[in-house]
Amino acid sequence: MTSAKPMSAALRLDADTPPDRDRAVDVARLAALVVVMFGHCALLLATIDDGGVRIGNLLGALPALAPITWIVQVMPLFFFAGGAAGAYGWHAGQPWGDWLFTRAQRLCRPVFWYLAAWAVGLAIAAATLGVESAQGLGRESVALLWFLGVYLVVLAFVPALTRLHSGGTVAAVVATLLAVTAAFDALRFAVGEPLSAVANFVIVWLIPVVIGVGYARRLIAERVALGAAVVALAAQVLACAVGPYEVALVVTGTERVSNVSPPTLLLALQCTWMSLLFVAAAGVVGRWATRPRVWYVVATGNGGAMTLYLWHIPVIAVAAFALHAVGLDAYDVDAQWFWALLGLRAAVFAVLMLVAFRLLSPLEHRKLSWWDAPARAEGARSTAAGVLIVLAGVAVVLLAKNGLAGPAGIAALAGFLVTAALARISACS
Repeated sequence: MTSAKPMSAALRLDADTPPDRDRAVDVARLAALVVVMFGHCALLLATIDDGGVRIGNLLGALPALAPITWIVQVMPLFFFAGGAAGAYGWHAGQPWGDWLFTRAQRLCRPVFWYLAAWAVGLAIAAATLGVESAQGLGRESVALLWFLGVYLVVLAFVPALTRLHSGGTVAAVVATLLAVTAAFDALRFAVGEPLSAVANFVIVWLIPVVIGVGYARRLIAERVALGAAVVALAAQVLACAVGPYEVALVVTGTERVSNVSPPTLLLALQCTWMSLLFVAAAGVVGRWATRPRVWYVVATGNGGAMTLYLWHIPVIAVAAFALHAVGLDAYDVDAQWFWALLGLRAAVFAVLMLVAFRLLSPLEHRKLSWWDAPARAEGARSTAAGVLIVLAGVAVVLLAKNGLAGPAGIAALAGFLVTAALARISACS
């Protein structure tokens, strides 16, 4: 008589994963998320003195580090993964609005919990710290939601992009988007008003989505992707050298011309070469992800990706101010032990983030009875649901810009909740 050894969780998850799942896309999403989290942890300079809380930015204090952002600006991989996953999940004949709303259900569910938590937290802050402090927290608490808003808008293009039939058509669309980005940059610099190029929020972030769809549809050969990535990187270097652009591809707090708000041609080229480079490496990455232990980490992280994204800034703040309480601030870049203190904060953050992930990630999978009912609308009702989700995305971008403070922020929050609710109503059969 023999007894089978119990299968480990990693082996069981590996065995339960469909053989046709593109694991490389999941690696792209989680790897980008990890870089974003620890990048934000490194960028924050924070302390408390007699004047109150003091916040700085590492790149603002040490501008010479700005070229590093060309490596750590990995948001293009989020949109690339979204485009690829959307293409895998789209089937011809589906009602467009139902498809978009179904994807929004999963994305927005943890956001509802996040906003509810901050509503309570800000009410407590107003009562204990004063209205001014609460408004300051409110402005910062939803800044990262810009990603969700833009993502919902560009995701709406995926079904149309699946009609691209060759690598040449993908290249033509990307080249057109780059040209339009450059045109809006020219307008922005001519009139001296960044908001004149606000359309670049969609145009630039649509580039990795297009490449992601092309990748999922097997329209881009690996060697072609590698060559095109080299060309795009060279163009980015040239644009930075001769154009009006600054080097940093993230917010530094000291920039004169932001490359991210709104996005510029420099960031568009970053989206292009980084996405194409991943296409060239996807085969190797996918084979690496077939290792059960590797896949266990990747799949688990992706199962709580929105939790990691939404909550990592509050957790960084907790880590920073917990260390301040014992006199271990990472604030003065000229201090003798600054880099060691920054490393210590990263280690504390990692532990706290793991705890937060364990506690909060189940909320991503806890369905809300009304919100998560199946979408079964057709025709005009389905189309209306899709349009309303796009409008909800726009409202989220405005919420991220204005924060949970003042009439503009409250109006944006109301706009998001109302349009999301109307989309739910429209998607009902």
